[in-house]
This record gives sequence, C-alpha cells and structure tokens, in this order.
Amino acid sequence: MVVFAIAISALYALPNIYGEDPAIQITGARGASVDMSTLDAVTKTLDEKSLSNKSIVLENGSILVRFNDTNTQISARDLVSESLGEDIIVALNLAPATPDWLDSIGATPMKLGLDLRGGVHFLMEVDMDAAMVKLIEQQEESFRTELREEKIRYRAIRKQGKEAVEVVLRNAEQLAQAKQVLSSLHADMSFVDSESNGNFSLTATFLETRLAEVRNYAVEQNITILRNRVNELGVSEPIVQRQGASRIVVELPGVQDTARAKEILGATATLEFREVDDKADLAAAASGRAPAGSEIKTDRDGRPVVLKKRIILGGESITDASSSNDEYGRPQVNISLDSEGGSKMSAFSKKNVGKLMATIFAEYKDSGRKNAEGKVILSKHEEVINQATIQTALGRNFRITGIDSQAEAHNLALLLRAGALIAPISIVEERTIGPSMGQQNIDMGIQACIWGMVAVMLFTLVYYRTFGVIACMALNANLILIIGVMSMIPGATMTLPGIAGIVLTVGMAVDANVLIFERIREELRDGRNPQQAIHQGYSNALSTIADANITTLITAIILFAVGTGAIKGFAVTLSIGILTSMFTAIIGTRAVVNLMYGGKRIKKLSI
Repeated sequence: MVVFAIAISALYALPNIYGEDPAIQITGARGASVDMSTLDAVTKTLDEKSLSNKSIVLENGSILVRFNDTNTQISARDLVSESLGEDIIVALNLAPATPDWLDSIGATPMKLGLDLRGGVHFLMEVDMDAAMVKLIEQQEESFRTELREEKIRYRAIRKQGKEAVEVVLRNAEQLAQAKQVLSSLHADMSFVDSESNGNFSLTATFLETRLAEVRNYAVEQNITILRNRVNELGVSEPIVQRQGASRIVVELPGVQDTARAKEILGATATLEFREVDDKADLAAAASGRAPAGSEIKTDRDGRPVVLKKRIILGGESITDASSSNDEYGRPQVNISLDSEGGSKMSAFSKKNVGKLMATIFAEYKDSGRKNAEGKVILSKHEEVINQATIQTALGRNFRITGIDSQAEAHNLALLLRAGALIAPISIVEERTIGPSMGQQNIDMGIQACIWGMVAVMLFTLVYYRTFGVIACMALNANLILIIGVMSMIPGATMTLPGIAGIVLTVGMAVDANVLIFERIREELRDGRNPQQAIHQGYSNALSTIADANITTLITAIILFAVGTGAIKGFAVTLSIGILTSMFTAIIGTRAVVNLMYGGKRIKKLSI
C-alpha cells in the first residue's frame, strides 16, 4: 500500500518538472469556432514576420500556438490580433509542456498562485457615461408612467444634457401639477420650472449625492457580477477588487483558457424583449424612417425590424439561464425570470397574444477610439436574434431561439446567469504576469524547503543512525505525496505561503518520528527486547501523535474557512502535509521497519 501510494503520487507529481511554454490562444468571439482557414492565416502571418513557434494546433474550436520565449509570444499576439480583426480573440497564455502520455492519464502540473506562477491580469474600467445614460432612460420611463397615472398630459419627455431630464408641458397649470407630483416622488432630484415663448418645461436634475451613489453602485455591482462570472469559469482563488473610482482589477491565477476568460469577463451582453411594430411600413423602414414611438433595428441577416421603443423586460430580471436544444435539435436558451419580471412578462403577453415579440442581443465593443481623457470609447451593437409570435400568456419561464451555435448559446446562458453588467466595462490593460514577489523570493522559498529538509535529515541521521535513514526516507516520500496530492486535487493552488506550509510540515513530520524513536529507546532501557520495543514504541506513541496533528489540522481547517488568498494557500498545504506526514511517519516507517526487522531475532537496534 505504501509503495502504491508513493508511486501514484510520484507519477502525478512528474508533470511539475516539465514547466510551461509561452503561448497565444485564438478563439472566435461570442462562442464561434475558428477553423482551418483561420489556422492558415495565423501560420502565414507568423511566417511572414519570421516568428518561429514550437507548435500550432487547432483543437476544440480554438488555436494554441506555443513559443520558445515571452518576447516572441507578445510580438505574435500583436501581429495576429491585428491581422485577424475584432471578430477573433487573441489572448496570452501559458501552456503546460506536459508529455502526451502523462496528459492522457489526467496528470497535470500543480496550479500555482499569482505569486509563483502568475496568471492573467485584467484592469477594467467602468463606463460611467453609459451608466448615467441608462439611469436617465429609466428616469424618463418612470416620469411617463407617473404622469399617465395622474392623468397629466405632456408634450415630450427627453434627456437634457448628461444628468437631467426635461418634461415639456402644455400650460402653466399642468406644469405646476407635474412639479408637485414628480418632486414628491423623487426626493433625490431637484426640479426647476421655466417658460419661454409659450413653452412650459420642467427640468429635473439628480442631486450630487444621488450621482455619487449611482457611480459607486455601478462599480460595486459590476464587481459582484464579475465574481459570479469568475466562479462560472471555475478559477481557484481569484482576485476581483476595486481600484480607484471606476476601475476593477481581476487576477486569475493558474488560468489556462485566457481567451475564454477575456471574452466572458469583458462581455457586456444582455437581452431586451420588445414588441414588434407590425403596423409599420417596412419599405419606409428600409429607407430609415420609423413611426413615432418606434425605432429600427436589424436582424442577423441585415434586414430592418421596426420595434416599439418601450422595453418590456431587460436582462436584470433574469435569474437563471441554461442552454439546450429544441425539438428540432437547434440551440436555444431557457430563461427564468424573477417575480417582478415574471409579472411584467405575464401582463404583456396576456394583452398581446398573436403579436410578435422580438429578442434583442445587445453588447458593447471597443470602438478603437479614445476620448480626450484617454479612455476607451465603447460602441453599442444591437441585433434582433429572434422574433416569435406570442401563442399564449408567458410566465416566469420561457425560451429563446434563433441562436447560431451551441457554443454561443452556452456563452449567452453563462452571461445571463452571472448577471448583466450595470454599466459596460472595457479592458484597459491585459497581461500575463509573473511572480508578484519576484523570482528571488521564489528561489528563497524553495531553498528554505531544501535546507530545512537537509538540516532535519542530518540531525536524524546523526542522532538515530539506521532509524534516522528510515525517517529521511519518510521525509522524501512525504514531499512527493504533498506535490502529488496538490497536483491531483482540482482547484488546489500552491502559493508562496503554501511553500511555508510545506517547510512547517517537514518539521512536524520528523516530530512524529522523534516521538516514536524516543519511545522505542525508553522501551529498550526498560529491558524490552528489540521486537517488543518496536511494537510498544509505535503503539504507545500513536495517540500522542494523533492528538498533536488533529489539533493542528483543526487550526488549518479554520484558517481555510475564514481566510482568503494566500492564507488559504497556506492552510491547504498545511492540511495536506499533516495527513501525508502522519501516513509516512506512522504507516510508512513502520512498513520499512517491519521489512528490515520483522520475523528476525535481533539483539540490538541501531537507534
């Protein structure tokens, strides 16, 4: 059993010696797969610039190109990204150099934290202007509803500047009524009335406290949603935190599919459901003319679709989404709404049975331009992905179709499930990062582990002689077990404090052997023969060793439960080290001692 456990651990620890290759990963935007033509284009681009690569493969809808050094990797990323255009995502990556025979049995390198291995780092910026536009649009709709309920007629409600809404009324009486109603309902706005050339208007402006609250909410809510998306990606020990007034830092240690991470985190996709204006003149729409209260959008084939401006429902009402296939095998997304959204959809669909409802897919993309402050300008892209006749009243659960591929349906479901971003975000900086504490600190951590083991092994060899050799064998086996188990456990991440946990475990492992060996010495001094002394030494020391290690294990579990980041890394390696050290110190050394002395007449022990 001991030999089998060590052999398996050594096999799964083996990939850690092969290292990683700098690479770029190329995938299609919005779940679309790249193909052989893309592969040929990438190969041609690299050959033209004489950028050598170790390998280039197309697998699972993405292309992975490996390089010999990071300088070539970065140059290739820039060239390939420029040549393929915005519909293709090109991201930096670190690809394991594990041989195929190890990869075939699921043996992969141990996941390392950002302080050891690095990962992908994104610096994102929340588009506050877009957040304010959304707030103003919501306020316009709110004013319309409130004035209709009070039966106050108005001429127009429109945006005034970036942070105000203007209500145009017919006469002074309506102006006074509107001001009284709206000011009583919106304490966070200031209202100023005016009259000019027979036009009566009421301008509502948000108070500064409300604006600050909206900006802060946009960042904090986006952080929450990004954390949900990171969880969907399955990244262990991520960092998602605020930086300054409008920026968010996302660090994903040990991430492999950085292209998918970039697409999912940077995407601002959401859905809108609107009523199709079936009375509109399509010929007029084709020339860009739409009736009052409607606007023109296009479907995926570029055909115009006239939609009512009023949004029935937005992505914020979606609580769950999953991808599947319909009865004809076509991809679809199953939508679940919250109670408020379900009520809105039910009320609308009951009144509009037999009419068309459109699903609009909306996302913000980098326009390639920057404003005067150097910030990236995002452009909104909208397209109608589905038009369906409402057959019956809809509830909280329904489905949408018209999606191009299963991969796109899966990505859309993931984004909707994680939540629609409150405001669009742009990636202003992206890089794969090396050790945050420096290569020198990593080398020092490894040296500490090596010198700690050497010191302990020298002590045991000198003090316990033959039994010291057995203890040294147990220490080495313990290290192999820790690395093997860390490599096998999904989500386990080795950090610099984790190395400290291993060093601590080395001392604790030999401590168990010290207790056993000293107990054997006591039994020999009391006149026991060697076989009895060995048996009593292991039996009597067991309870002491178990008590000491269990109390430490409880502490490690508490650290893991309440700690974050590096603390968790320390707790994981400490917990694994405690369990493996008990196995090697008690079972492992006993197996070797039994192999050497079991069933033999022994007059003296070398201890």
